[in-house]
Amino acid sequence: MENLTHTSNYDLREEIKAYWSERAATFDSQPGHEIFSDTERTAWQRLLRRHLGDGQGRRALDLASGTGVVSHLLDDLGFTVTGMDWAEPMLDRARAKARSRGRSIHFLMGDAERTMEPDDHYDVITNRHLVWTLVNPAAAFAEWYRVLKPGGQLLIVDGDFVGRTPLQRLAGWISTQMARLGLSRKDNHGPVSATMAVTHRSILSRVHFSQGARADAVLSLLERAGFEPVALDTDFRAIHKAQAANFGLLKSLERATQHRYAICVRKPGG
Repeated sequence: MENLTHTSNYDLREEIKAYWSERAATFDSQPGHEIFSDTERTAWQRLLRRHLGDGQGRRALDLASGTGVVSHLLDDLGFTVTGMDWAEPMLDRARAKARSRGRSIHFLMGDAERTMEPDDHYDVITNRHLVWTLVNPAAAFAEWYRVLKPGGQLLIVDGDFVGRTPLQRLAGWISTQMARLGLSRKDNHGPVSATMAVTHRSILSRVHFSQGARADAVLSLLERAGFEPVALDTDFRAIHKAQAANFGLLKSLERATQHRYAICVRKPGG
């Protein structure tokens, strides 16, 4: 994959699309992406229910749905779910997963920044680990505002994956040294090759939140787009505890100390 250091927004967006298309083959094998236990599934369901309530047939649009992990959680809660992603290999896996589980989730190709969906159409929009990749978050948030019904809710689950606390840096360094010495197993949580890691860093250096998607900055842009704040939730302890079984000790510690959050906002009216 070509690593471009000077590029237009169009080229960067296409590079992001190609990157996630290539990552699709191993996406579901990586902790933090797929769910590997009923305990973790329950923790995610509780987070979604805490902010969105039960679905009761309401329409939900799951943006950057990938292989459909969050789409299935929403389906569990009774939402009528449309998953949207622009990487066809991700959609292939999402559709196969839905068929194997007997789910009626609708997956379609689309761009989260330009969905082409009707005005005032969805009761709920969700996304997980999408915002940090956005080239133009202001335009994306305006688009999400447009397709939400008045009174509809937007739930963003994301984090700052750039800024690192001293504890995170120490844990990462110790983990690297232990892996080199053969004293710990390698965590299966990141890009699958050195080339992909370089591409990931290159993309991260050029997106809007290249210095980290902090919750206050994201919330500020959402308010400018017209959304009303509902909740900022940083309690991911149950999720991190459940995921720890699939991470090494140091990686679990590093992950638990990252700035991760769920932001829930609503479109006025309704």
